[in-house]
Amino acid sequence: MSAGVLYHNPRCSKSRGALQLLQARGVEPRIVPYLEQPPNADELSDLLRKLGIAPRALLRTGETVYTELGLAAPALDDAAIIAAMAAHPRLIERPIFVRGDRAVIGRPPERVLELLD
Repeated sequence: MSAGVLYHNPRCSKSRGALQLLQARGVEPRIVPYLEQPPNADELSDLLRKLGIAPRALLRTGETVYTELGLAAPALDDAAIIAAMAAHPRLIERPIFVRGDRAVIGRPPERVLELLD
C-alpha cells in the first residue's frame, strides 16, 4: 500500500504533529499544501466519501469566511458547501490523511495512525 497523502498546513500544530507521527513510523506521505493547491469539488467529494462524513463535518466553522458566506444556513445543500470549500480552502478541516480508499481527519493527530494497520 502507498505511503498515503497528507492534506497539510505547515502553520497548523495538529497538521505538523500528524506529519511527525507518520514520519516517526517510517511513513513519508505525499504532502498536499491544500491552501496553495486546493482540491476541486470532485476531489473534495472523493475525500468526503473516503472520510465517510457529510460536507458540513469538514467545515472549519471558526473561520471568518464561514460567517461571511452564511454557511451555517441549514438550507445550504452539500454541493454549495463543497463549492465554498473548493473556493475557500481555509474552510477545510485539517489535516486529512488518505491511504488507499480510507481517510481520517487528524484531530487529534494520533488519528492518522488508524490508517497504518
